[in-house]
Amino acid sequence: MKKTLIAALVMSSVSFAHADDSSVTLDSKEQKLGYSIGTMFGSRMAQDFSDLDMETFIAGFKDSFSGKEGQMTLEEVSSTIQAYQQEQAAVAQAEQEKLAKEQAEKSSAWLSEKEAEDGVMKTESGLLYKVITEGSGDKPSATDTVKVDYEGSLVDGTVFDSSYNRGESITFPLNQVIPGWTEGLQLMSVGSKYELYIPSDLAYGPGGTGPIPPNSPLKFVVELHEIEKAEAAE
Repeated sequence: MKKTLIAALVMSSVSFAHADDSSVTLDSKEQKLGYSIGTMFGSRMAQDFSDLDMETFIAGFKDSFSGKEGQMTLEEVSSTIQAYQQEQAAVAQAEQEKLAKEQAEKSSAWLSEKEAEDGVMKTESGLLYKVITEGSGDKPSATDTVKVDYEGSLVDGTVFDSSYNRGESITFPLNQVIPGWTEGLQLMSVGSKYELYIPSDLAYGPGGTGPIPPNSPLKFVVELHEIEKAEAAE
């Protein structure tokens, strides 16, 4: 059974490189098990080692599985894999830095365009806002709880969250949301509707969250319906 299993596993590994290889048979349970393990092995390794040399992989697998002395020492094996992982990590880091730079440039351009639009105001923190409707009620403080409707979108217009779509307003303490909201809502009177253009450092920053990519500025349409004062809540 041991020899049958390794044969099936090796042949299934080869089949990833040669999908039309008809020499693999799956008649016995051992062959089916071998192919199943090979399938799991192959899909996982394709993700982590996309440039793997299949011929030398099979040779190393067979030597190790059979207990034969390998062509490399364990130290050489370990250092080779470690070097590969370090190389891949460096490539990934460079790609992340490239994407971060591109995102920063795109974000800066978008915020500059918004700032140049008629009616857009800017605070000292860099928050941009535009009054759509000015209410006549009170303005909240950072410790108040507010009831609002809103729609949030990315710079490309993709809507990632909307109370309008859910058909239900949301209530939350103003000091427990992103800084851009905490600041922006305090500018609004009850009954107001604003557009907020929030730089990433006042939103979710380099970490992003859920559907929001890292370093993303955000646009929110916000309507302030009610204020629950902190003293009343207590």
